[in-house]
Amino acid sequence: MASRRSRLELVFDILLAIQNKGGTIKPTHLMYKSNLSHKLLNNYLEELLGKGMVVVQEEPAKKKKKGLKKVVITEKGLNFLAEFRRMREFTDAFGL
Repeated sequence: MASRRSRLELVFDILLAIQNKGGTIKPTHLMYKSNLSHKLLNNYLEELLGKGMVVVQEEPAKKKKKGLKKVVITEKGLNFLAEFRRMREFTDAFGL
């Protein structure tokens, strides 16, 4: 059985999913791509919003439709991805 993902790996997976979709993704697509429940995704998104790694953009509502929300990765989020990859390469080099 596969081991559970750590908190940092979950953050990495969320940010990577956003980056892989061109830096912008709908919340529902993000939930599926990062393999998280709605509740867990919202908890992580709140944390990432608070730390400035992502922002949520909302398009204005059109006739009888709600505004469309999109999650956008920021420069700080991209920096986290780069540093996490470096850390993973470092630990892999030593077999850890």
